Amino acid sequence: MKVSAVILAAGKGVRMVSALPKILHPVAGKPMTAHIIDQVKAAGISDIVLVIGFGRQQVEEALSGRQIKFVVQEQQLGTGHALMQAAEAVDHDGQVLVLAGDTPLLTAALLKELIDYHKEQGAKATVLSCMTDNPYGYGRIIRDKEGYLERIVEEKDADADQKTINEINSGIYCFDAGLVFDCLSQLKNNNAQQEYYLTEVFEIMKRENKPVAVFMSPDSESVYGINDREQLAFAESVIRRRKNLELMKGGVTISDPLSTFIDSEVKIGPDTVILPFTLIEGSTVIGQNCVIGPGTRISSSLIGNGVHIESSRINEAEIADDCNIGPFAYLRPGVVLHNGVKVGDFVEVKKSIIGENSKIPHLSYVGDAQVGKGVNIGAGTITCNYDGQHKYPTVLEDGVFIGSNTNLVAPVRIGKNSTTGAGSTITKDVEENSLAIERAPQKNISGWAKRSKE
Repeated sequence: MKVSAVILAAGKGVRMVSALPKILHPVAGKPMTAHIIDQVKAAGISDIVLVIGFGRQQVEEALSGRQIKFVVQEQQLGTGHALMQAAEAVDHDGQVLVLAGDTPLLTAALLKELIDYHKEQGAKATVLSCMTDNPYGYGRIIRDKEGYLERIVEEKDADADQKTINEINSGIYCFDAGLVFDCLSQLKNNNAQQEYYLTEVFEIMKRENKPVAVFMSPDSESVYGINDREQLAFAESVIRRRKNLELMKGGVTISDPLSTFIDSEVKIGPDTVILPFTLIEGSTVIGQNCVIGPGTRISSSLIGNGVHIESSRINEAEIADDCNIGPFAYLRPGVVLHNGVKVGDFVEVKKSIIGENSKIPHLSYVGDAQVGKGVNIGAGTITCNYDGQHKYPTVLEDGVFIGSNTNLVAPVRIGKNSTTGAGSTITKDVEENSLAIERAPQKNISGWAKRSKE
């Protein structure tokens, strides 16, 4: 029988104190609702409906590539009203999993267990609950003698005995789809908030003698909801901890997990070592036998095998095998390093291709350049690629040696195996196997220092 998922995500999230819709706040590198979507898919559910409202355009743009359906709750009139909006988008002959858009710690394993339990019990609805040491503010689960749901009592309605109950409602449910939408049509909004509450469908089902089961999550962490920045930080720490454990089980050494921050989509090969105070973000892929850190930040980059990166910033770059980067290097978007390249301390490279076994050891800027194989770029070299209006390319062919403190004024090409003298400003192309020197004759002015002080 087909299972669909409906994620309720129309609210603003006022306690976040943000213009950004709550569900788009990032957790470990992606919007919190994206975590839920990915786990739902991992549980084998492909029919996913997202109920949106506040910031709908932002939400659609942020999640447009995830193959989900969007329905709009124009007015936020409660959780029952939100689910009503999905009535035409869901197959009524199957089951529907109803989730909150602010629970990024959910796992595919837990969702599978919930669905399986729902089917095994022959229930028409199943509530996912959990135990907590501090149930304040949550709806309490009241069970009947057989262990089925009798009712859910909200904090404001609970008496003294009910407030001592530690089993709470997670806000996550599995329903027989046709039945829940029939029950939704019977909801009333005769309450102070004039809202339609999803939990009231359980009372309707009980009156019709429809069994409502309760499945208790083995932990409270997985159903943790995000309402403010403090809770967001907690969710971030949990997902990063899970990610670090996943990588370490896969053969990655993380010398200090507490000071290492790795986004959920990052991939790292075995026998790579991640040193402290390292941040690896986005869609980064790192190969085997690398050493990364300490104090390194890498964003959405592709890194090969045997690469060493020390105390550097790498942003949207491609680094092939056996390269050595840093300390204090900066690789900007569009950089491609071929095998065996050295980019040393205080070197900035931007939108350039650096050929195999070439070296930029220290204190240089290389931008908009094509650098061949076996090139050596001396300390203090600058590619002068921008004239204030346009950017121009610099081409260094195979085997070129650039002397220290050389300015290469683009557009300019240095031919194979040529050399530039230290301190030169090169403005013209240099043919192969040549030496290019451009220096003004030294002029000494006697007594200048004394006169300048008078």
